[in-house]
Amino acid sequence: MIIKKAEFITTAVESSQYPNLDLPEIALAGRSNVGKSSLINTLVNRKSLARVGNTPGKTRVINFYNVNDALLLVDLPGYGYAKVSKEEKQSWARLTETYLTSRKHLKVILLLVDIRHDPTEDDVLMREYILGSGRSLIVVATKADKINRSEQKKHIENIRTCLNLDEDIPIIPFSAMKRQGIDEVWNAVETMMK
Repeated sequence: MIIKKAEFITTAVESSQYPNLDLPEIALAGRSNVGKSSLINTLVNRKSLARVGNTPGKTRVINFYNVNDALLLVDLPGYGYAKVSKEEKQSWARLTETYLTSRKHLKVILLLVDIRHDPTEDDVLMREYILGSGRSLIVVATKADKINRSEQKKHIENIRTCLNLDEDIPIIPFSAMKRQGIDEVWNAVETMMK
């Protein structure tokens, strides 16, 4: 995809704040510090459209980004961050669940996992939730620059096994630093939106 326009639209903490645009939405879900902001910035070829936090668990809202007036990228709050209260975790979960269950424009969910580690219980729960909702799923295995290319296939297969994914669900190795996987992510998104 050729990016001609990429802009922040709005932040939402409740459904009444969602943008009222008739555009397909691609949501990004994953653990805190898995690289959602870096993925957004890399996909739209901007350095700091989405703020990359030094502190995990910083995204506590839903952020909407307009790409080419053709689709919205939707950054959901990260999950699994240990240093917040149980109440705050539940609040983030409600925020995410409300969006995922109510948003009719949501077409594809990108589930981000760290390629270096086994998916967590939270990742498995999110995968079950996404597939149970009937939404299209693409798994993006971030931080691929941290392992040798020769090792990536083995890690991808491990992710597929841990998440119990059928072969038709793509798992794309991605590195913001090396700009690996950009075209593959966009191609998979465009294929699923047809």
